[in-house]
Amino acid sequence: MEATAFCPAHITGFFKAHLEGKHYNLENLGSMGAGFSIKEGVTTTVKVQAKDNQGSNFKITTKGYQADKTDVSQYVLNEFLKLGEFSTKFFDIRHEISIPVGYGLGSSSAVALSLSFALDQALNTKLNKTMIGQIAHNAEVSCKTGLGDVLASYYGGFEIRIKPGAPGIGQVKKITTDKISVIMICFSPISTNKFIKERLSQINGLGGKMVNKLLESKNYEHFQDMSLEFAKYVDVMTPRMQKIVEELSENNIKCGIALFGETIFSMIPQKIESKVLEILQKYSNDGIIIKSELDDIGARVLNN
Repeated sequence: MEATAFCPAHITGFFKAHLEGKHYNLENLGSMGAGFSIKEGVTTTVKVQAKDNQGSNFKITTKGYQADKTDVSQYVLNEFLKLGEFSTKFFDIRHEISIPVGYGLGSSSAVALSLSFALDQALNTKLNKTMIGQIAHNAEVSCKTGLGDVLASYYGGFEIRIKPGAPGIGQVKKITTDKISVIMICFSPISTNKFIKERLSQINGLGGKMVNKLLESKNYEHFQDMSLEFAKYVDVMTPRMQKIVEELSENNIKCGIALFGETIFSMIPQKIESKVLEILQKYSNDGIIIKSELDDIGARVLNN
């Protein structure tokens, strides 16, 4: 049995974390906020074979950018192992990651969600789509790798998360845009967990107000202005980022900051792609440039 699934990378521009109480179900925790999914992400293939004399019942390998840990994948696998009698099975899990890990592109949620979809298909567990999403969301919250990316990338597109939680509990309002390009430059990772712990009250005060403002304007340029304001407010702007933001601004180009990573993104009409690329290329010795478009479909099984 074999199956392949894909989950787009997701970038958050601002958010409000919901982590109330130790006794809350993981499904109810998460974040409100806004962001977008792109056509790069994680493709996961699962092969289920008869177990021979292997000590372990699974193997996880990664192609492309490397994940630093496999705990999210193991969490998802363990949840599926509870759904049937699979003790005689060996799981060969392969993640193909086309985005840098730890730079604010939601790589861990894309790993969890693509694996959850692939396992459901390979094992023929026939879970409804909401349950598949909830397993991935719970993995990410439990492993402390993120809060709202699973909900967002489950739906795809440019979205506002208007209620926190896993798919089926959290709610998303998708915003339609003209055909736009997304160009970003990624410099270095930032620990999500560290920021969530240290700056929660700051983050929540501003993030909640911004959700309401964006619900009124539904405008991706307005979203980028707010993302920049949010990043400055929670003090994640490095001198290198500031320099690029200023140069883009001098050329009347909007941009925002991916949370949490030293990553700048620009959502732009396709006609000015070359100008943005020309500016970012000056800094490409230190960073990774990604040119993409919005992925409006969200996580899904791929036809093999």
